[in-house]
Amino acid sequence: MAAKWIEQVTGSFEDKKRWRQYKARKDQLPPAYRTAIDALERYLMYAGSIVKGDVLMQMLEDLADLIERAAVDATPIRAVVGEDPVEFAEAFLQNYTDGQWINKERRRLNDAISEAVDQV
Repeated sequence: MAAKWIEQVTGSFEDKKRWRQYKARKDQLPPAYRTAIDALERYLMYAGSIVKGDVLMQMLEDLADLIERAAVDATPIRAVVGEDPVEFAEAFLQNYTDGQWINKERRRLNDAISEAVDQV
């Protein structure tokens, strides 16, 4: 019971464990790939505005899978992200829109308009 209360205040213990595992995976990457994943992670965290911890962790774990595979196969970073890393990051991010805060506002807007229409 206390664990549930603590998780409400601090966040999911499972997500914290997954975060530590993700960070450890990043630390094992060769320097160039670590630089790339750090840059992608930073962009995705800012641009994604993901507020659901489980969605955020799934996205980062999938990113780690992708970059680890590239490192193992010695795939050049540019071959992974293409000529426009922002375009790559935006396309990657589209797979995780469920956790974005803007979805709540979109629902709120749609509900308010529906309510206004019903009042007429």
